[in-house]
Amino acid sequence: MQPTNTNSLSVIVTTNLPDLKLFKRGKVRDVYEFGNQLLIVATDRISAFDVVLPNGIPYKGKVLTQLSLFWFEFTKHIVPNHLITAEINEFPSETEQYRDILMGRSMLVKKSKVVEIECVVRGYLAGSAWKEYQATGTICGIKLPQGLRESSKLPEPIFTPATKASSGHDINISEKEMINIVGYDIGMQLKEKSIAIYTEALSYAESRGIIISDTKFEFGFVDDKLILIDEILTPDSSRFWPKDDYQPGRPQKSFDKQFVRDYLETLDWDKTAPGPPLPDDVVNKTSEKYLEAYQRLVGKPLAI
Repeated sequence: MQPTNTNSLSVIVTTNLPDLKLFKRGKVRDVYEFGNQLLIVATDRISAFDVVLPNGIPYKGKVLTQLSLFWFEFTKHIVPNHLITAEINEFPSETEQYRDILMGRSMLVKKSKVVEIECVVRGYLAGSAWKEYQATGTICGIKLPQGLRESSKLPEPIFTPATKASSGHDINISEKEMINIVGYDIGMQLKEKSIAIYTEALSYAESRGIIISDTKFEFGFVDDKLILIDEILTPDSSRFWPKDDYQPGRPQKSFDKQFVRDYLETLDWDKTAPGPPLPDDVVNKTSEKYLEAYQRLVGKPLAI
């Protein structure tokens, strides 16, 4: 099976692996089931405003997977994670015929009971948090100092949980509302682990020239033990800013898909499916941003 071509570079926008059992297909990832294990395959799909766009972004899926592997290793002393292996030779034998597709963009993980909370940690004032602060002086019920500007660094990182509605949009909730959903003990574990991961990752990333403005984590339970799941600290789940260009009081340049969102905002598009195709220059520039983020954080180019 050959990757789907959407521009001058080969990208994989879907995985049709007929001999494997499809567990689910998300906006970016295709997930296959092997009993109590899952094979997560990060495609090159990109979504914006909760709409999957027709173009793929070259190497995006490999960046997401390889960067997640880096951070899983970096943070495993804080909280265990769902990773079993990313070595294709250790995958179930049924996957062997698809190794060219899976190489570098897939990982075998433990199936978990997912905690239905998006664990968002914010260290800087941006995006929806900036809009809420302007209107109310708070974020998810947390009162912040007066006089903060767009992109200001917060006095300390804050935990702002969210839930998913049926439409797929994140809905910000208060800590109290989270506790009503998952209980006090689990809620406090989610908060403590999320802030600890963010704080340690922020310090490391800044030493590599990147500010992690905010990020989100997902957790699950395996044998009644809380573990980190999904992806972690990637350009899809985080806002990455170049440290040497940071200046509060304005939007920041970005290593994430904000570049795509900014382009889409110039179009006469109502932000519903189907999404518009991206021109080659936007596709290629976005690919460059993902690859640069990886190289800065890991310290070497992505193996492609």
